[in-house]
Order: sequence, then structure tokens, then C-alpha cells
Amino acid sequence: MRASPLKPNLQICSRCVYDSEVPSITFDDNGVCNYCKMHDELDRRYPTGPEGKKILADIAEEIKRAGKGKKYDCIVGVSGGCDSSYMLHKAIEMGLRPLAVHFDNTWNSPISTQNIYNVLDKLGVDLWTLVANNKEYEDIYRSFMLSGVQDVEAPTDIALTTTLYMAAEKFGVQYILEGHSFRTEGISPLGWLYMDGKYIESVHKAYGRLPMKTYPNLTLGRFVRWTTLRNVKRIRPLWYLPYNKDDARKLLSEKYGWVWYGGHHLENRFTAFYHAYLMPRRFGVDQRALGHAASVRSGQLDRETALKQLAEPPHCPEDIVEMVKKRLGFSEQDFERVMALPRQSWHDFKTYKPVFERLRPFFWVLMKLNRVPESFYMKFCRPMAAQGTT
Repeated sequence: MRASPLKPNLQICSRCVYDSEVPSITFDDNGVCNYCKMHDELDRRYPTGPEGKKILADIAEEIKRAGKGKKYDCIVGVSGGCDSSYMLHKAIEMGLRPLAVHFDNTWNSPISTQNIYNVLDKLGVDLWTLVANNKEYEDIYRSFMLSGVQDVEAPTDIALTTTLYMAAEKFGVQYILEGHSFRTEGISPLGWLYMDGKYIESVHKAYGRLPMKTYPNLTLGRFVRWTTLRNVKRIRPLWYLPYNKDDARKLLSEKYGWVWYGGHHLENRFTAFYHAYLMPRRFGVDQRALGHAASVRSGQLDRETALKQLAEPPHCPEDIVEMVKKRLGFSEQDFERVMALPRQSWHDFKTYKPVFERLRPFFWVLMKLNRVPESFYMKFCRPMAAQGTT
């Protein structure tokens, strides 16, 4: 067993930077973790190079045929961040006619908002935005904070997915392109973030104060309708590309005047609070390890450099913490009390997880048809005992 230099009582993967605190982790006789093996399996199934280029070209032609005669042939979600901005750039490079879609939870940083408009303006791409009711959304965030669960960003992830589906239905588009790469982002272990529409409703019903009227929730009925009757497919083109974040940031800056906002997830102020303050201080989870581990596995980051970076605690600007307190209505004393509340997890609330598991064969078919991402099937449809073993 090799111990972590940062946590002497924990084993650390001999290849990446994950340690034995990562949910559902196991190590082989050589000390390599199961998440590294999951990465290698995905790497084999989603090749880059000439083979990946050919697959992506075929996907582009399929999208063009499906969108013939329509104003847009695909949807691309945008946040002003690196991944989504590069995905939009790549969609145009592939000869597609994307509609950019943005879910505004009213916590965007000014830099990210300007990035969206700079990129869209120079690419000549239209934007469709769904803006949350700020009071209602603050109440949802507040309810998650009061619940004691760590999945505080689940409402935004669910709302973004729903917004993309809504736009696809509204404009008659069959394809959603997602700017995600497992080679730089990894796939988050289920114990680090759980999300589904019933979970959102359950937490808010228990701890919310305002009715949830305008929040774009992803109920099971809507999810099934969009993935089956509406035939909406979700594609991750970056899985077929040798995507490198440093190169992408340089290209976006030079070509579109895109501005780096100083750190991963800092394009949204609440997301920055969640990653850099709430998770490490409240739950002892540094989710930077997710991207660092993925980048180490793909050879984009030296392992020792990654470990040194993780040895430095994540930094959250104080003004962001103060904004969270103010907008969610927490006094200093309230905030400290919330940060010390007994912990709960998604297991303590109603979720769709039992249904996803029962319908596993159904979602396997949807995965093969590109109606749901493989990461959804791996995380949500497999029994808990099997998590992290593929």
C-alpha cells in the first residue's frame, strides 16, 4: 500500500491522485484504482486521432441530415466557461448550425457573461436563455443548505439539462452537443454528487419556503418523453478529440477575446462557493481531484504537480461567501449554524434512483441510441454495489 503524502492514513492510487476516501474506490495488486480502469475503458471505446476524427465527421453529417430545412441543427449549452465555449467553436468548425442555450441562475460572474457574448458575436450564433426567478432559486439553494446534504449544486445541473431539452423541443432540434471530456473532467463518483428531479422536489418540500413554480425541473415523465417520443440525442464530441484545456483557453482568447476567470468553476459565483468553500470546509471533499486525476490519466498533467496543487487548499473569494450569506438570507450566526448542521445524504430523501435501477435495460438501450450519456447509465442505473467497477 502506498500512503498519500497529504493524508498519511490513506492509500493513494499509484497512477492518478485519487485516494481511499473517494467513494466506491478499489485498488488492484499494483495499487491502481478502478477509476483509472474506467478511464482506460472509455478511452478504448471513444478513440481520438484519425479514428475519432472519422467518427466525429460521421456524427456531423448525421446532425446535418436531421436538421435539413431547419434554422438550427443542434443545441449547445453555454456558460461562458472554457469547455462550452470551445464546444461552440468546434460545432461551427464542423459545419453545424448551433443554437446556443444558456440557463441563467442569476449567479453568473460578469466575466462569464461577457465571454458568452464575445464568442457568440464573433461566431454569429443566436442565443436562447432561460432566466430563473431569483427569489425562487435562492429558496431552492437555501433549502439544500438547510438539508445538510452535499449535493447543493444539483438544482443547477438539473435545470441546465432541462433547459437544453426545452430548447430542443421548442426549435425542433434533435441533437444536444455537450462540452464534456472525461479526459479532463473525469466522471464524478456518485458519492460526490447525486441529482435527479424527484430529489430536488423532495429536499425543497422539506426545507423550502416558497412554492417551486418556475424552476425547470426534470421529472421522469419529461425525461422519458424527450428521450423517446422527441428522439432528442445527447452527444459529447470532445470524447473523440484530443481536447486540452490549456490549448483551448489560448485559442478562445486569441480568436474570440475570451477571458480566463481565474479558476475552474469560477464562471458562476455560487458554483465557485460550492467547490472552493462548501465542499472542502463542510464535507472535507476537494473536487479539484476529479479534474486533476483525469488530466493525470490522460497525460496532460504531471502527477507530482497535481499532488502539489491539491496540497494547497482551494481558495474562495470572501466577497462570494458574503454574497451567498446575503442572498440566501443567512446572518453570520445562521451561516455558522448551517455549516455545522447534522449531515444528510440523498439516501435520506425520495429519488428516482430505484426507478432508474429497475429500468436499467431500458436506459441501456437509450444509452446505445445516444439518448442519454454513458455516464448517466454508469452512475444512476447500476446498483450501488456495482458503482465504480466498470
